[in-house]
Amino acid sequence: MFFNNTDKRYNQFSAYLKNKFGAKVYKITLDAGFSCPNRDGTISTGGCIFCDDGGSFSQAHSNLLSIEEQVNIGAKTLHDRFKAEKFMSYFQAYSNTYKPVEELEVIYKSALKHPDVVGLSIGTRPDCIDDDKLNLISDISKDYYTWIEYGLQSIHDKTLKRINRGHDFNCFLKAYEKTKEKGINVCVHVIFGLWETKDEILQTAQRLAQLGVDGVKIHMLCALKDTKLAKLYEANEIDFMSEDEYVNLVCDFLEILPPQTTIHRLAGNGLKKNLIAPRWLGAKLDCLNKIDREFIKRNSYQSSKYFTRT
Repeated sequence: MFFNNTDKRYNQFSAYLKNKFGAKVYKITLDAGFSCPNRDGTISTGGCIFCDDGGSFSQAHSNLLSIEEQVNIGAKTLHDRFKAEKFMSYFQAYSNTYKPVEELEVIYKSALKHPDVVGLSIGTRPDCIDDDKLNLISDISKDYYTWIEYGLQSIHDKTLKRINRGHDFNCFLKAYEKTKEKGINVCVHVIFGLWETKDEILQTAQRLAQLGVDGVKIHMLCALKDTKLAKLYEANEIDFMSEDEYVNLVCDFLEILPPQTTIHRLAGNGLKKNLIAPRWLGAKLDCLNKIDREFIKRNSYQSSKYFTRT
């Protein structure tokens, strides 16, 4: 089974967008100076053990620039480099609903003024959302292709506690249900390698399949400079999956998800200059190619086990 008129055996989000809009859609990553309740002392201090000072921000312009300036610069750069024609504004760093709704409205609408921006994606935590914020984002979704990306990482509360996540799975469920009631697309972030067994990781896949989530972004746990996780690694208190283990687990995970779930990321985590371990994560394309080859080897594809489980 192939997806989006490609040779991919999973529902790759970039290919899905190209089919939807008739051209490749590029994300412009934006930094609006948000914080996080799990870092500023509202919930706890220090944040999740894997999060660095960039708040999981892989690339961006300085937040000293206005949002409009960041969008304009990003669009021009992507156009000059890739001949890009359409864009999504992507608020990635920290928790991008963690401000009063009046401020959010100004920030989000500033990111939509460029004539070639067709959508908006907002990365946040499930404990940083409420009805007023959802109403605002729902109104935007009437005119722009809009997503909320929730960091879940795992359905297992013991894991969330161990990584100092600051919320439980039930908190995510409540936020997810409210968001879907507003008709907003939801992408769920999960992390492999959080001291969980293979069965526990695949239980997360099974639960997301039951929920019918719109999108999934898969990360490999990694140690970045100046994080609590890096200290654990340096003290030999944690090790990481090999690339082969990760590739096989990704395929196992995707086989469980329904075919309509779009896959937003399968490899890559953090800036290479900040990556301590595992070093193989720095070669993103190699990992993606190995995932493709593993699906071919299995003669399998995303959702191949979904129909037998539901």
